[in-house]
Amino acid sequence: MKNVIKLSLALAIAALAFSSCNCFKQMARNREDVKVTVDPEVLALNNGIVAADIHVSIPVEYFHKKAIVKVTPVIVFAGGEVAGTPKFYQGSKVKENYTVVDKTSGGNFTQHVEFPYDPRMDQCELQVRAEIQCPKGTCKELTLVNLNTGALPTEEEAAILAGNDEAAKAAIAKEFGLTIAYGLNTLQKDIKYGELMEPMANNYKKVTTVVNKTDLLYAINSSTVTKKNERKANLGEFKADVDQKLDNDRATQNIAVKGYASPDGPEKFNDKLSEARSKSGKKVVAKLLKDSGLDIDAAAYGEDWEGFKELVEKSNIKDKNLILQVLSLYSSSTQRESEIKNMATVFDELKSDILPELRRAQIVNSTDIQGKTDAEIMAAFRNGDELTVEEYLYAAETLANGVDEEVAILTAASKKYNDARVWNNLGVAQTNAGDKAAALNSFAKAAKLDSSKELNKNLLLSNLANGNTNEAKKYAAAADAESKAAMAAATGDYKTAEGTLTGYNQAVAAIMNNDLATAKKAIAKDKSADADYLRAIIATREGDQSTANAELKSAISKNPELAQKAAKDANLKMVH
Repeated sequence: MKNVIKLSLALAIAALAFSSCNCFKQMARNREDVKVTVDPEVLALNNGIVAADIHVSIPVEYFHKKAIVKVTPVIVFAGGEVAGTPKFYQGSKVKENYTVVDKTSGGNFTQHVEFPYDPRMDQCELQVRAEIQCPKGTCKELTLVNLNTGALPTEEEAAILAGNDEAAKAAIAKEFGLTIAYGLNTLQKDIKYGELMEPMANNYKKVTTVVNKTDLLYAINSSTVTKKNERKANLGEFKADVDQKLDNDRATQNIAVKGYASPDGPEKFNDKLSEARSKSGKKVVAKLLKDSGLDIDAAAYGEDWEGFKELVEKSNIKDKNLILQVLSLYSSSTQRESEIKNMATVFDELKSDILPELRRAQIVNSTDIQGKTDAEIMAAFRNGDELTVEEYLYAAETLANGVDEEVAILTAASKKYNDARVWNNLGVAQTNAGDKAAALNSFAKAAKLDSSKELNKNLLLSNLANGNTNEAKKYAAAADAESKAAMAAATGDYKTAEGTLTGYNQAVAAIMNNDLATAKKAIAKDKSADADYLRAIIATREGDQSTANAELKSAISKNPELAQKAAKDANLKMVH
């Protein structure tokens, strides 16, 4: 509180007509002895409120015993003003219930003032306006006094103040007011909540693998293919699938024949049997697809314990769990077979229902389907053509040229897909684009479809960004440390916020906590326009105007819009 204003309690009465308001004569003569300070010297935005404490020190033998003074704080900005709660002071012989200022002792008084934030307040000043009342003279009723000259209203001014012309009345009141603080520090608004938000992942794959398979079964201990088993394998349907994909120039087909043997009998015999089945199966497939031009791979896999386990798991066989336990306890094929055969009551069922299905050559078509290229996806978006939800999400995350196009892509997706990921990621993009109200609406739509941790965090942060601190607290219980730090910053607890946030956001919190060393360190490697702007603020606070000018020039060269912000930023005008 370095700016000490030596004025009366909202009364600088340099030229007051003493005979008009007799009880103020002595107060006017001693006006230089009254000290007024404001904390903070530059007003600050905190949690949607602009607040300050006006401290007044009144000396002994100053305040008249019969005087009443009404002091009204007013925040003034281009296009309007907002009056705060007035405070009344009275001398010791006044029979009212106001704050008493005893002439024999004087005193120190504090008037706390608060104003709901209005963006027009970014360039503002804090005034106090005073009305005086004496038991005799022309000030028997509360009368506005000019705190800059000490004069009472002229007859013409008094007539205007008593009239109905609100604009003229406001002009006089502003002229009569004493400005005790200039500017508003709105740095709290610069916290980048969007950088703390979490998008939801997409499942986009540039290559999708589609598998079609069928089993060509064999008799026990045989590798001979029968016409009956060819028919049972539905080879016609398999060929039709291959032929259809041959017409797709994005499809790459890989045909394989895998020979297996059921896990009963000698292991070496079964290895040879599976190889023979892969070869006989390959002959069948080669004949089937002779006109396709596709290569056919064949391989033998011996005893099919994996297939055995899969079929048992899907079955209703008695003691199924015991069989599966044997498979988990023993890795040796011989031990497994021996233990299972010892289950006499179960083995017959295995022989009839499970093992025949494992005597096979499995014919597999594993097709890699190439998705749209990045250029094709963006062309489809710009032309309004069809895209899958995964393609939209991928395009917004990876292909968008800036945040505005990201918003456009996800907005288009939201019109076709009611998907929580789309709404959530749209909310993140809208926050980064500065459309905080729309972002909150998008998160609300996502919340109707999902309750993930990402969405809980984003709802908390979006409510903070919109100034809804109480609503944000509803999500605090499940919030992570970073979200809670953002809430601390939004409510003015910059020390707590500074300890957890990182980068640009940590720098903002550190500046508000007047920890300039930490602020500089937090953005040391950040070469963005916003970081340069913060460095200009830091240098201004340090009294290094040369550095401040250089950093501001750099910031504006990278983002010309910052020039308009700088023109009215109180942080760049602070003198310490």
